[in-house]
Parts: sequence; C-alpha cells; structure tokens
Amino acid sequence: MNLKSLAVTSASVALLALTACNNGGSNTTEAPTDTTAAQQPAAPAGPITIKPVAGSPEFPDAQLGIKNVKAELQGSDSVKITIDYDVKNYELKSQTSDAGTKACNNSKDGQHIHFILDNQPYTALYEPTRTFTVAVKSEHYLMSFLSRSYHESIKTPKAGVLYHFSVDEKGKLSKLEIPKTPMIFYSRPKGEYVGQDTKNLLLDFYVYNTTLGADASKVKVDVNGTTFDIDKWQPYFIENAPMGDVTVKVQLTDKDGKAIEGVNTSVSRSVKLAAQEPVK
Repeated sequence: MNLKSLAVTSASVALLALTACNNGGSNTTEAPTDTTAAQQPAAPAGPITIKPVAGSPEFPDAQLGIKNVKAELQGSDSVKITIDYDVKNYELKSQTSDAGTKACNNSKDGQHIHFILDNQPYTALYEPTRTFTVAVKSEHYLMSFLSRSYHESIKTPKAGVLYHFSVDEKGKLSKLEIPKTPMIFYSRPKGEYVGQDTKNLLLDFYVYNTTLGADASKVKVDVNGTTFDIDKWQPYFIENAPMGDVTVKVQLTDKDGKAIEGVNTSVSRSVKLAAQEPVK
C-alpha cells in the first residue's frame, strides 16, 4: 500500500491547466458521451495516481433548493415520494461552456442534478423533479447538487441541498433535523468504463458540514489499495487504474488523519474497466 499526500497549490493547478486529459470515464447507466475513442488503450504506464482537474467554469450564483415533497402510501409496505426542486441561476440540459475542450466524459443531455439517496449511486436528473419509493418505517438522507454536463459537481453551499426525512407505517413523511457532524457523499467514478474512457476516471465527491485543509478535515481516498490524503475540495482524475474491477473508497479524517466516525463519513464503490467492448 502506497501512502501519498496531495497538497495542491494554485501554482500547480495553473500548470496542470496547460495539459489536457485524454478522456473521462463513461457510465453505461447514463446518457452516452458526445465523443468516444474507439482505439484500445495501452496498459497502465505506472502506479495509480491522481491529479487535480484544471479549472472549470464557476457558477457562483447557482442555487438548488426544494420546493415541495409529497409522500403517498403504496400498499402496506412502501411509500412513493415525489420531490420538486427549485433551480436558480443555472440551466439544466445546457452544455457547460468548456465541455467541448475538457476532453472528459460528457453527457449529451447537458447539465443536471445529482440525486443521491442514502449515499447510493446517483441518478442524473435533467428535469427538476424525481419520484422514488422507500420502505415504510424508514429514515433517509437525500443529497442533491448541481452538476456540470461532464458530471463535475458545483462545490458551493447554495448549489447543494441535504434533506433528512423519515416515513412512518402509514406513509406520513417527517422532515428531520440535519446533524451538524461532517459528512461526505460519493459521486464519481461510477459504472463501467471502456477503451480510452479508462485512462482518466473522474474522482468527485461532495463534503458537508466541514472544510478541507492542511490543518482541517481531509479525505483519504483508497483506489485498489493505493491511498491518497486530499486536503482540497476539488475534482481529480484517477490515472493508471488497471483493467477489471476498481474499488474506490472515500473516508473523512480529522486534521491528524484519524477516521471521522458517524453517519455518511465513509463510502466505498466499485467500477469496472475494460480494454474493449465484450463480444456479444
């Protein structure tokens, strides 16, 4: 296991802006990318590394809120919930201005909302509404945030909203208080990656109730046993990931690197990389 510490300075980010990634990860459960390279990638050139993604367009005034939540009992064991979002100063379904030059996986359907229920794989929403089902007598955390067309989250307080709720045996929904403890929500990588899309995997997450920094909270990222300590909240690319199953874990830690315990402080997710499409 290799332990590496990343302390990204503004100078290094500026230098990285001069170099372009080859391509981003694709996700078979989402809209197809605008462009996909057909050639087979070379084997990883070295150990797994991560690097910051060069500056993306900022949306300082973008806001995401919740207008309405409706719950309806379905039979005796489940509840159908419909949530309506309020999007301000941000255009869903529009292509982010640098999508054509980012050289990363990009949704042809444009900008969207990442809908993350109980830190499970997100659903991309291109309309500001979502209907889903939960079990009766259950409690849930719903994290939602605005995303650029290439799946990179907008990391400002007003661009994301956390909703904590429960439903009782009769289907009644109750909004619950949000804990003031640090939390992290996993976003990317996600799904399956094929061909050139395996060369750079977007690593993106959403932190809540905490600030990352050299003398503050950090995120320990584990990629197939190779670990990195991140002290800056920004997107990264995972490079040199091997073909096959790749497991990515994100863990909130304190300033001394000790794991923070509590709800939504650690998430593990597996994705699959393939050199080429399987023969059918």
